[in-house]
Formats: sequence, C-alpha cells, structure tokens
Amino acid sequence: MSKITFLGAGSTVFAKNVLGDCMMTPALQGFELALFDINPERLKDSENMLNNLKITAGSTCVVKAYTDRKEALRGAKYVVNAIQVGGYDPCTITDFEIPKKYGLRQTIADTLGIGGIFRNLRTIPVMLDFAKDIQEECPDAWFLNYTNPMAVLTNAMTTYGGVKTVGLCHSVQGCMPHLFKALEMDTAGVQTKIAGINHMSWLLEVTKDGVDLYPEIKRRAREKQKEQHKDMVRYEMMFRFGYYVTESSEHNAEYHPYFIKRNYPELIERFNIPLDEYPRRCVRQIEKWTSMREELVNNKNLEHKRSNEYASFMFEAMETNNPFKIGGNVMNNGLITNLPKEACVEVPCLVDSSGVTPTYVGDLPPQLAALNRTNINTQLLTLEAAITGKKEHIYHAALLDPHTAAELSIDDIVAMCDDLIEAHGDWLPKFV
Repeated sequence: MSKITFLGAGSTVFAKNVLGDCMMTPALQGFELALFDINPERLKDSENMLNNLKITAGSTCVVKAYTDRKEALRGAKYVVNAIQVGGYDPCTITDFEIPKKYGLRQTIADTLGIGGIFRNLRTIPVMLDFAKDIQEECPDAWFLNYTNPMAVLTNAMTTYGGVKTVGLCHSVQGCMPHLFKALEMDTAGVQTKIAGINHMSWLLEVTKDGVDLYPEIKRRAREKQKEQHKDMVRYEMMFRFGYYVTESSEHNAEYHPYFIKRNYPELIERFNIPLDEYPRRCVRQIEKWTSMREELVNNKNLEHKRSNEYASFMFEAMETNNPFKIGGNVMNNGLITNLPKEACVEVPCLVDSSGVTPTYVGDLPPQLAALNRTNINTQLLTLEAAITGKKEHIYHAALLDPHTAAELSIDDIVAMCDDLIEAHGDWLPKFV
C-alpha cells in the first residue's frame, strides 16, 4: 500500500485540507494516510476527524496515527511537513517581546527579520532529524514543506538533508486573484509569470490576449491608494520598484527598511501596518479552536470540498503523469541567473511522474534581484549559523537583516541576539 505521511498532523484544519483533498482524488484511493504529531491529543483529534471525513467522502484511503516517527515514515512515497517548533507560547511570544524591548517592532516574524532568524534556528535541527529518518525509511520520497521560514528550511532539507524537497506557499497561488479582486478586474484568460524568493516573488508578467495589464493595474492601484486599505505596502513597492510582490503587505512591511521606523511613526498609519499581527492571530486561532473542535473532530457528517492546496494535485500528477504546474521553492541551480546559486528560489515548476522539474527564469529586473539579495543574505547566514553552531553567524544574519539594521545599532543587535538565545533556552541547540 502506498503511503502519504503527514508530519505535524495535529494541525487539524490544515490536515483536513491536504489529506481531505487526497481522499477526494481518484488516483490516491487506497493510499495510507499516516499521521504523526508530538501532541497525542491533537493527533487523536486529527485521526478522528479524518476517519469521519473518510466515511462521508466514500474514500478507500486508510487513516493511521503513529506515535513513532520512523514507523510513520517507513515506506512513505510522499511526506508533507507542517510543523511549528515552539508554538505560540513560549517561542512566538519570545520572538516578539524581546525585540520590542529594544524598540524593534514586527508584524509576522515567521520568515525574515529577527523573529524569522530564531524560528529557523529552532526548526532546522528538527527538520534535519526528519531528514535522517527519511534517508533510512523512505529515501526516495518527495518531501513537501509547508513550514515557514520556507526558503531556509527547504534549503536545509535539500542541501544538508539530502532529501528531494519542494517548498510550497499559498502566496504564489493567491497573488494575481487577490490583486485583481481588490482592483475589480476580471481574472478570466489572464496569464502570469511569477518568480523570485519565497514571500518576495514578483508578478513579472501579467497579460491577457498578449496585452500587458500592468498599466491598467497601476492606474487602478493609484486610485485605490488614495484611501486606506489592507495592501498599501505592496502597492507602494509596486509604484517604486515596478512590480507587484506575492506576499501580503503585513509581511512585506518587515522585509524592507522603509516602513516600520521609530523616527517615522506616521508611516504605520499611512500604510496601515498591523504591528504585532501574528501574536493576535495566534490568540484568535487558539480561542477559535476551542469552539471549532467539537464541530470538526467529532462531526460524523463532516464534509470536504477539494481545496486549491498544491499537495493533492502534485501527488495526482506524479501518479498519473498528467502534468501540473506549481510555484515551487527549490535550489537555484541556474534558474534565476542574477541570484546566488546557494539560494532557494521560487519559480514555476512542472510536476509529473518524473517528479518536480523547475523551469528556467533567467535574470530578474535588477532592482528586484537586489531586493531579493538583501533577504537572501540573512537567509544564508542563518543557515550557516544552524549548520556550524557558531553564534557569530547569528549576529551576522541579524546585522544583515534590512529592517533590524535600519532600526538598531550593532551593539544593540548583538545584545538582542544574546537575549533571544538565553530566552529560548532548550528550544535552541547550543551555539559557541
């Protein structure tokens, strides 16, 4: 029996989407859906939920929960990763509160910035443990990574884990539809080309019947920008650098040195930037789960409609050899020619029975490549810190982060890193 293993299966809502999609896919009938999580209660919740869903969907997939990770991975053909190391309490709280003492404010802190650096540092060792198990139990499996920070973790699994890895993010799928909905434009027949790095890929081309739609997009965006809305940072970046970026304004506000600045507090209101947004979301999700749990976990009539998550469509393409196009995060093996080869990039990829085949993009416009490189610098130094165990590279990563460096002195950045290392305690490996 072929097997799909889900690591972090206690993410019940996401497990419903990904594995529920698999249950709805004819080519995946009869697969074992192997669930693993370190939280036994959440693992049981997901198992109950998926077994209820299996009945209502009429699926022949077999749901099985494991408390031994190696057993869960044994013989897997595909592995889906959706873990979060350290959770909201204590680690996300730490990622926000200590920088705040230094006057450094963040919005999401799960990808770049000081929060992204430390999320990487506590997650990479766990991921490389996964890689060891995969090498032993299912060395030919495809590893689909949904966990942030996407670029560094995908890089670590590929470069140091030796695992066939592709990183998947919703921002590529949602980029054009989100923009067009906001600007009241029709998406029918629209063709796009998107490439860059995760959370900072660029809508390089957007056409319909061969006509460039950017002039109309920018015209409408300038009108919309006259009043406050939720995407003001991205519009400003488009006006200044020429292209629309894939990830949300609350994310991009902290990826650049232009928007969250103590000396320009008016920018927060001007660009409608939600400081401390991620902690608020975490609290809402925790509160919502309490009310959702009974409805989702023990609902014998639970139903599911196939979502637009990439995973099931990729599995289907690999099983049937019917090609499917994704935006995937992969190593830059000559794909984007003016970004470093050591970087993980986000490019169009073709999926079929041969696996995931990235496509060549060539040079990005120089200003976009330059913006990407500012983030790649921190990504690569964070990975260097994780692999070498050297504290100096944590400092290097933070000193090179655009937002952090724009706000704090060298001494404060180093002191803040030391405080974060101490506060994280056993959530981090020991650095020297």
